[in-house]
Amino acid sequence: MSFLGFVGRALRGAMWVLIAGGFVVLAWIWLISDFSGQEKTMMAVPVMALLGLLAVIALFTITGPRRRSARGMAAVLIAAVLAMPVLFRLKGLTGDFYPVVQYRFAPKHDTTLAALPGAAATLEPAPSDTITTARRHDGAKEALDIPAPSTAPSTPAPGTPAHLSFPQFLGPSRTGVIPDVHLVRDWVAHAPKLIWRIPVGAGWSGFAIDRGLAITQEQRSGNEMVVAYDLLTGKPRWSHSDAIRFDSVIAGDGPRATPTITGAFVATLGSTGLLNVLDFGTGRRLWSKDIATDNQATNPEWGRSGSPLVLDGKVIVSAGGDDGKSLVAYDVGTGARVWSGGSDGAGYASPIVMSLLGRPQVVILNRVTLAGHDPATGAVLWSQPWVPIPNVAMPIRVADDLVLGSTGYGIGSKLVKLTAGADGAITPAFVWETPRLKAKFTNPVLHGGFVYGLDDGVLVCMDVTTGERRWRAGRYGHGQTLLVGDLLLVTTEDGEIVLVEPTPLAHHEVARFTVFDGKTWNPPAIAGKYLLVRSDKEAALYEMTLRSEGS
Repeated sequence: MSFLGFVGRALRGAMWVLIAGGFVVLAWIWLISDFSGQEKTMMAVPVMALLGLLAVIALFTITGPRRRSARGMAAVLIAAVLAMPVLFRLKGLTGDFYPVVQYRFAPKHDTTLAALPGAAATLEPAPSDTITTARRHDGAKEALDIPAPSTAPSTPAPGTPAHLSFPQFLGPSRTGVIPDVHLVRDWVAHAPKLIWRIPVGAGWSGFAIDRGLAITQEQRSGNEMVVAYDLLTGKPRWSHSDAIRFDSVIAGDGPRATPTITGAFVATLGSTGLLNVLDFGTGRRLWSKDIATDNQATNPEWGRSGSPLVLDGKVIVSAGGDDGKSLVAYDVGTGARVWSGGSDGAGYASPIVMSLLGRPQVVILNRVTLAGHDPATGAVLWSQPWVPIPNVAMPIRVADDLVLGSTGYGIGSKLVKLTAGADGAITPAFVWETPRLKAKFTNPVLHGGFVYGLDDGVLVCMDVTTGERRWRAGRYGHGQTLLVGDLLLVTTEDGEIVLVEPTPLAHHEVARFTVFDGKTWNPPAIAGKYLLVRSDKEAALYEMTLRSEGS
């Protein structure tokens, strides 16, 4: 054998050794390492690309009788790689960054939906500022031509108890805790009953339920829409449209925030920052604000997802402007600015009201801080620096002086203690920090001194006092959770509903059933025995058996 032949064979052997080593590295990444799901994906992609390149080079350098077949295999591999972007497009990513592909020439689902039958749709342009004349900077009020809300907000559908309500994101208290609903545990003898299933437009909004209406946000072609459906039939009662479209390959298309219902008003925040207040009974727009323009703010990369908080006649939103325009409150009836405070950029979490240190506070997890505001003036009462990554999960009140925050992307959870000084100033400080519960965009819940949440897609029980993890089990993906009575209801990322016993002793799954086939990031809603769930393609209502009705 010539020297060159020897060198060539040695190089080919080395490449095959590198390929074998690459597969070992992939096995270590996926099976052994403790990295988060998205970290594993980001590490594995370049390794797989290098493996493919090495395989092509190795096949092309094979000599002898196998040369022709080896080069044919390499050509097929190259052709397949080149054909992928021609025949398919990247539709999106899962919570762990796995690609979701679609046939390139297939239309987007939301562009194929028929017009809403029977809905009084009103297509309106997105205003930069509908009511800037509402109140001058000197505080003087000016005349406004704002339509009054209907005097009769809505008549509940026949057979629908008027008290059934899930009026905002994560329920009445915005904590994900629904204490007065008790589901049966046996879903074999008492299987959830499908009442209706309908196609809906794109987006990650959930439903708000009140007085027989179920209201959500959807993307339908070039229109960002607020749609009210009859709770028991799924038929549209009214809709409101704005000529807006938000597209994101990575984060998904359409609006993300859940509407908030309060009396005669429905408050919604669109993906680009359009704050609408609509009439509950008709969907007629009463006023709008572009909160990014109004507060000289930049929209978050993945779209606005903070659901409006309505408190004491004010609509409170995370605008993210500097110079005191981070958290902003508008009068719910007129849209006039009431107050603003803070200077941090907007994150993806929603504001929530908590009683802390004996007083109500509006708490918000921003882009780089966890902060508490005075609900009457908007003044920042305290601010704790946070990691500057996508912060999505809602903070949790643990005690009168303790707040828990959790973040994904390898960061984890942090317990913050608030201390009031003699002068009334509040000082925050971390009690503990742990990577054992990394809530990427799920919303953990507190029950009996323990926090239950999805740690990069795996359910975790964590002691809130110490941050120690009691157990980690159940791969549900990046879904959502609600504490319904004494059971944890989990919507999985791939469209299943699971009941789990919330106990620190061990992971105990009680029941499950499948609703959707595909990515499901939307938060569920439950009002009495009615469970309403949706994805970016479908919505479905199930009648559940309550414990007083079954075993």
